Amino acid sequence: MRRARLTYPGAFHHVVNRGIKGEYIFPGDVDKQTFLEILSEKAAILGVRLIGYCVMSNHFHLLLENSSGRMSDLLKQVNGSYGIYYRRRHGGKGYVFQGRFQSTLIQDDSYLRLAILYLLQNPVRAGLVPTISEYPWSSAGDYLQKNKHPLADVTFVHELWGGKKYLLREILSSRLEKLSIKKSDFGDLLGEYEFLEKALDKRDKRVDEKTSERRRRDDSYFEPVRKVYWELEKRHGIKFEQMDFGTLAEKQLRGELLVYLKDLSGLTYREIAQLPEFSELKLHSLAKLYKDAKKRISPNGS
Repeated sequence: MRRARLTYPGAFHHVVNRGIKGEYIFPGDVDKQTFLEILSEKAAILGVRLIGYCVMSNHFHLLLENSSGRMSDLLKQVNGSYGIYYRRRHGGKGYVFQGRFQSTLIQDDSYLRLAILYLLQNPVRAGLVPTISEYPWSSAGDYLQKNKHPLADVTFVHELWGGKKYLLREILSSRLEKLSIKKSDFGDLLGEYEFLEKALDKRDKRVDEKTSERRRRDDSYFEPVRKVYWELEKRHGIKFEQMDFGTLAEKQLRGELLVYLKDLSGLTYREIAQLPEFSELKLHSLAKLYKDAKKRISPNGS
């Protein structure tokens, strides 16, 4: 019987999965790009924050925040969709990935920084490139702002180091050959054993919180988050990433975004609070913001 993974909404994880029997399941650039496109789309839909990634020829590394509690759903959907693509393009039969993904629970920001450095240095350790910035299939290009359309949460990672220049300094000066992973009855841990008690407490508090509203949500169709952003930005001729929400008009647009994310994408307030446009707001204030914006958009409140 498989043991349930130790996780909870908001938990950070280092995730690894390999090709079946060591098969090169990402043999070309098109394959790696397709995998990342699938990952980005599914993560946005399921509300799982992508912190970092590195796609090698026969395996991938991801750093995820289980923002919505649906990390396992994400990996299942990503592996399934990519598996279908891979077999259609390259032929063969059967599974593409080697069993369940490996997941390591990360204790806090200090350990998360170690995990990011380790992930970025995979291509260097493998002898593929001399520096991390030269490997195009990791989140290094996102962090260093070389990629026009970053997939990872760049702002969050820069803040972990107190700014881009400090991240760059550590990237250039450090060499991490392995992570000090601790084994436990509840899975792998990057941190101290004392953290397990707190993690178990957080997990157990969530066990019975899957309400009938959540069950209905799981069985319903919702618009992808990126589509909601795109349509609202197109309608108003704006870019949310360029706003600081200092004016009334910008705050009203943020309220409109909140309504559509909740009504059309089915996100919870907790999931919405993870998005950059709402990160500075208190979780308990989102309900009032939603109510006011809903009334403004639709005076009858419907």
